[in-house]
Amino acid sequence: MIDESRILFDSQIREKYKTDFISGSDEAGRGAMAGPVVVASVILPKNYKNPLIRDSKKLSKKQRESLCEEIKSVAISYAIEIIEADEVDILNPKQASRIGMTKSIMNLKPKPDLCLIDAENIIIQEYVCAPFIKGDDLSQSIAAASILAKTTRDNIMLDYAKIYPEYNFESHKGYCVKEHVEKTKMLGVLPIHRKTYKPIKDILENNF
Repeated sequence: MIDESRILFDSQIREKYKTDFISGSDEAGRGAMAGPVVVASVILPKNYKNPLIRDSKKLSKKQRESLCEEIKSVAISYAIEIIEADEVDILNPKQASRIGMTKSIMNLKPKPDLCLIDAENIIIQEYVCAPFIKGDDLSQSIAAASILAKTTRDNIMLDYAKIYPEYNFESHKGYCVKEHVEKTKMLGVLPIHRKTYKPIKDILENNF
């Protein structure tokens, strides 16, 4: 059975707020201990419907990449913000994603009448923002943003995998899995590691 619940959710939001211009926003990489946080925002056409668009984590790499290209081609507007590891250390991951969401939303043209956001309660002057827990499961617009954010970030981590092949970034994408922690203990902390994250702090403090 085809799941059109996310399409229906956006349609009901448009009807409730009497607007065609709603945006969706989501982030990728907040929990990783290496690499950037990436935030995306997107405005989809009112009549665009694709039930395959859902939470990016539930899609295969091939599906994400195909949908990412489609979303970019059909979107009225989209914007992607990349917050590098050193900035995440300064801001903290939650604040980094909030700033990224704010910037990406403000870069959308036309200005959305309503901004649907995955989980985060964002306040932007002269914008109407609404947070939704597990928004990428509820809204086609938020799910589309999650696909843009994750695909962009994954590609960045694949580039890092070529620069630092011993760390296997192509596999874990910088997240705090056992393999990544062990490799970092053995090979050392990189400039793209987040120094405020506990596994990295522990490695630095214990001089692994």
